[in-house]
Amino acid sequence: MSPSRGRGVAARLSDVREVWSLAWPTVVTMTSYTMMQFVDSLMVAQVGMVELAAQGNGGVWSWAPMSFLVGVITLVNTFVSQSLGARRLHDAASYAWSGIWIAVVSWLVLLLPLAFFGLPALFGAMGHEPRVQELETQYAGILVGAGIVTLAGKAMSNFFFGIHRPKVVTVAAIVGNVVNVVGNFILIYGERGLPSLGLPGIPGTQAHGVAGAAVATVIGTFVEFLVPFVVFLGPKLHAELGTRTAWKPQWGMLGGLIRTGVPNGIQFSNEMICWALFMSSLVGRFGTDHLAAGWSVLRFMHMSFMPAVGFSVATASLVGKSIGAGRPDNAVRQTHAALTVSLAYMTLWGVVMFVWRHDMVGIFADSGDVPAEQVARIVAIGGTLMICAAVFQTFDALGIIYTGALRGAGDTLVPGLATVTLSWGLIVGGGMALVAWFPEWESTGPWLAATAYIVIYGLFMAWRFESGRWRSIRLLGGAPQPAPGLEPGGSGSVGSGS
Repeated sequence: MSPSRGRGVAARLSDVREVWSLAWPTVVTMTSYTMMQFVDSLMVAQVGMVELAAQGNGGVWSWAPMSFLVGVITLVNTFVSQSLGARRLHDAASYAWSGIWIAVVSWLVLLLPLAFFGLPALFGAMGHEPRVQELETQYAGILVGAGIVTLAGKAMSNFFFGIHRPKVVTVAAIVGNVVNVVGNFILIYGERGLPSLGLPGIPGTQAHGVAGAAVATVIGTFVEFLVPFVVFLGPKLHAELGTRTAWKPQWGMLGGLIRTGVPNGIQFSNEMICWALFMSSLVGRFGTDHLAAGWSVLRFMHMSFMPAVGFSVATASLVGKSIGAGRPDNAVRQTHAALTVSLAYMTLWGVVMFVWRHDMVGIFADSGDVPAEQVARIVAIGGTLMICAAVFQTFDALGIIYTGALRGAGDTLVPGLATVTLSWGLIVGGGMALVAWFPEWESTGPWLAATAYIVIYGLFMAWRFESGRWRSIRLLGGAPQPAPGLEPGGSGSVGSGS
């Protein structure tokens, strides 16, 4: 029997309810940015398939560099939730500000130079069609140049996840998405509007196409940051945690966040870079139709796995609190409860993807002024790729939930190394091999390699958690120190979920 199994650690109905109460607002929040990208793709597709391909490439390459920083800042959740369990919530605001400081410095030192100099060179080296290259550079440059908004927003959202008050961020996510849709309509289509749907534009406004979609996403993301930040600085949280006075850098907390967060950031960014290379170089070499089909499938994949990512974030919060309170068996039960729900959800998505694969791809392909023969080709390609996505849905749930549980326990080094090894070996290396050995398979070859990666990754993360090696990790030094008036679970406490 593995160390993570034994008496009293099987998931109970009460554990499922506890996970769900924290997870549902987290799911809405974590799906927010993905929904913005999905809506961007859907609305940009009304302009054309070149624009859809460019928006997809620009989106993934804008996220690849930011994903490392997001991975580091995500550990704000772990430290805050463990502080909650250890009754040391006086540290929570300092960890949130540490995440913001990381965001500001990284934006100035890394993201701004990348937006102005790195991205044009990167896309220029990919060999895409000139128009695709122009548009993807615009889209990515705007998102990366405004990356401070995304990073600071992640610091805020992970703080609220950590104190088990995700509903604040959920409200912000909903409002941000509404702003994004309205902004998209105005900035993508201009005064022309969307005649195919009978929607008139706003007289005197200019159509900015792909660039307009990026600007609308930035505006929506800013709203998502601003709402929780105002609450964070508000009188209630300031009275409880001293949020306005904790802004000065606490070097010990910054160091702990960086040391634990860097492996997680490497895991996040490495996987994103491999997927970016996968789409831009391996799938992209077969032409715009394969890119458009691939991005259509990926957009639905994002919609399938992002709710599971929301459960993963909730799992990290619950595991962190349980470990901070010295109750690792609770962490195991909570993980198994989240896994049960996520397995059911993503397996159902797999069935949907398989049965309605052509119809789903057609939502993107059959839009705008795309010739019928091109639509048929994109739908045929995408239908085959959707089968791959359907196959690995269940295994993806394993990897996503167990990774969140390990992150909540502070176990980030080994999962990070495993991600680097598997993603480069299978997504990139395996994809290149299949392209070289079986070119007649076209973009299906790389997708088969990606399927192998997700299956093996999910099984490895399941083994890592169930081995129980995370039980020996200690992130917080010293004995728990209760913060007056902040008893977890009490009336009006920070951990009450209000």
